[in-house]
Amino acid sequence: MDDPNIGLIFLSELVGTAMLVLLGCGVVANVVLKGNKGFGGGFLMINFGWGFAVFAGVTVSIYSGAHINPAVTFGLLANSLATGAEYNWAALPAYLGGQFLGAFLGAVLCWLAYKQHFDIEEDPGAKLGTFSTGPGIRNTGWNLITEIIGTFVLVFVVIGFGAQNGTEDGVPAGLAALGALPVALLVVGIGASLGGPTGYAINPARDLGPRIAHAVLPIRGKGDSDWGYSWIPVAGPIIGGVLAGLAAPALIATIAAA
Repeated sequence: MDDPNIGLIFLSELVGTAMLVLLGCGVVANVVLKGNKGFGGGFLMINFGWGFAVFAGVTVSIYSGAHINPAVTFGLLANSLATGAEYNWAALPAYLGGQFLGAFLGAVLCWLAYKQHFDIEEDPGAKLGTFSTGPGIRNTGWNLITEIIGTFVLVFVVIGFGAQNGTEDGVPAGLAALGALPVALLVVGIGASLGGPTGYAINPARDLGPRIAHAVLPIRGKGDSDWGYSWIPVAGPIIGGVLAGLAAPALIATIAAA
């Protein structure tokens, strides 16, 4: 794929991110909304559900490198700048547009699948929690730090794996460089280890797209969309991804040379 098609990159990211969010938000709905078979399944069920969601999203978006996450896109951009590698700037809007639109569409599909359960659920917080993340303890600085650390781990490991094993010529780097199953397990691990404080957005599109869907959909008995917190799961992952992209060349090269 010497000259990737920008339109296909957009479509690949849209489909992959929609699949990610449909299944990811779907497992949360199954666990937290009243009347579901998985009701009360717990945080570990959510961790594994999001991991499997990532597996599905990566699998169907191989064409674009399966970023399905603006933090990965910006992290790889920072990595390219740090290493002096060529970067396809024309593709950047396609990646970001596909990711945010795909996340919105995935959230709408999740609402349709669980419409009856949204209707009978009385807790507005459970409804919002199906769509977007929120902190266990609300503290702007610490919540931001948690998201930065979690996303740093995601992007750093992806870049490290790609640097160690290489990618096929012409295939854009991204989560696809790590492989669908390893990246799914990585996301499960991040959720289990670092997800408690904030619900581990580690993906601006995954949080903002569904939050917008929550705001505009006619969800019975919903509360507000917590816009005061909404910038944290956007800014934190982008900062974490960029830091990982900048740090990876020096750290990985040093470790590899030891």
